[in-house]
Amino acid sequence: MAEKILIVEDEQTLLETLAYNLRKQSYEVITSSDGHSAIKAARQHHPDLIILDIMLPGLDGFEVCRILRQEMTTPVLMLTARDDEIDRIVGLEVGADDYLTKPFSMRELLARVKALLRRIRLIREEMGGPTSKDTHQIYTFDNLIVDTARREIRLNEQVVPLKPKEYELLLYFSQHRGQVLTRDLILERVWGWEYIGDSRTVDVHIRWLREKLEVDPANPKRFITVRGAGYRFEG
Repeated sequence: MAEKILIVEDEQTLLETLAYNLRKQSYEVITSSDGHSAIKAARQHHPDLIILDIMLPGLDGFEVCRILRQEMTTPVLMLTARDDEIDRIVGLEVGADDYLTKPFSMRELLARVKALLRRIRLIREEMGGPTSKDTHQIYTFDNLIVDTARREIRLNEQVVPLKPKEYELLLYFSQHRGQVLTRDLILERVWGWEYIGDSRTVDVHIRWLREKLEVDPANPKRFITVRGAGYRFEG
């Protein structure tokens, strides 16, 4: 079955160009040109990936992403017309998985799309998809529990809500407890082989995990910075 991509873009020429090129790659494509219809389309079609422009009529892309992220874990690739650090950070804050600055080459966009879809396929398999050998793995670290069958994190017996990429990062750390992991390795394994991004993305997500899972985020005991090397998870 073809993977389904929702494109949300109000510039008609770009929308048609993206749709044409993605269909050539055998993806099923749904299109939308404003924020409100994007939310409706995502709820109706349950896409495997959303390509979401920031500047939209009605609701902007940040608000669309924030609303959808409360309902689904579909990966989101945000498009921005400005090469602005603030856009990137806000996009990450509301739950985007990747971002691309206009103008961009179609080759680069297709590479990002393939990377995100490949990563979500792997996650589904790890989380109990039909090809997964182990559908129920629980990692226990004192008062912290990572339950892959439920895709649930519990701290002191309370469920802690995590964004999709926070969860994937925590799962990867859980699988490699005590090992020093470089930023580049984390980007490769959590964001995907073809991810073209900034290693600061890793730092931002680890900061969020510390805020949610550390007693004192300023003096972390679980997520340890190894100067000059990367990070080590102590559980």
